Amino acid sequence: MKRLSDFKRQTFRNLGVAATLVLATVSAPAAQTVPPGSLPFGVYDPNGDFTDLAGVSIEHLFLPWEDVLLPSLKEAETYAKERDRTLLVTIEPWTWSRDERNSPSVLRNGIESGAYDEKMAAICTALGSLDIPMTIRWAQEMDDDSGQFIWAGWEPERYISAYRRMNDVCRGSAPDAKYMWSPLGRENMADYYPGDDVVDVVGLSVFSYQPWEGEILGQSLSFAEIFGPRYERAVEFGKPVMVAELGFVGDAEHVARWNADIRTMGDAYPELAAVVYFGQQEVYPWPDGFGLPNWRQTAHILE
Repeated sequence: MKRLSDFKRQTFRNLGVAATLVLATVSAPAAQTVPPGSLPFGVYDPNGDFTDLAGVSIEHLFLPWEDVLLPSLKEAETYAKERDRTLLVTIEPWTWSRDERNSPSVLRNGIESGAYDEKMAAICTALGSLDIPMTIRWAQEMDDDSGQFIWAGWEPERYISAYRRMNDVCRGSAPDAKYMWSPLGRENMADYYPGDDVVDVVGLSVFSYQPWEGEILGQSLSFAEIFGPRYERAVEFGKPVMVAELGFVGDAEHVARWNADIRTMGDAYPELAAVVYFGQQEVYPWPDGFGLPNWRQTAHILE
């Protein structure tokens, strides 16, 4: 899930940082709001929708480890610090150019042979040079079986080995960062847990697309219905929990219900440390022919 015009989108992909860094001078749409509540709230905001809004405490960046312009990370630091935000940085082990991506086996073998150690060290050295609190998230949603990610669906022991190797490389260059292990949250997520010594926080993904829920499941789902079971699996590891990617689309009633819940249910989820909204149109097709949901606040209420 990730990425305005086609020209600007490609420009920001080449930079390898969220478009928000460049869009600081663009006026944010007036419709944007921060959901009510006290739980820390963050955004992946490549369109600059939350640029000038108070109440956002985490700026989420996605970096491919191919074709990344590392000096641009200084812009991320400046942008976030000016807004009193910390960083959540997701490092995706591929290129965003679809026709140049590796296969799963090439990626696995390359990590195991050490071919990517230098690449990971370079990114983490750049991150470690930033004077800002951050959490680093690598190769998320490894328990997803949709085919979206070339690092998902591996044999658990091979994913764990890869995660531990990349974590070791990264901690050597960015020792002050916190490190997130971030499954989608499925029933088998524990199979991919890489160990207490390399995980500081557990991240989960939570998305609600009401048209699909109504057609396939026969009912709309609440935040608690989707997040609750995933949270119960996550707290078993004794780590703080974050919703690293959050999105919801539906009619006005559905969206209002989710908005009201996501930052106000702390008593029900005492280990939940933050929720981070994913403010971008989906780039991978939703199941069952439901297209590409647009998670941006400007579009997530369906007529």
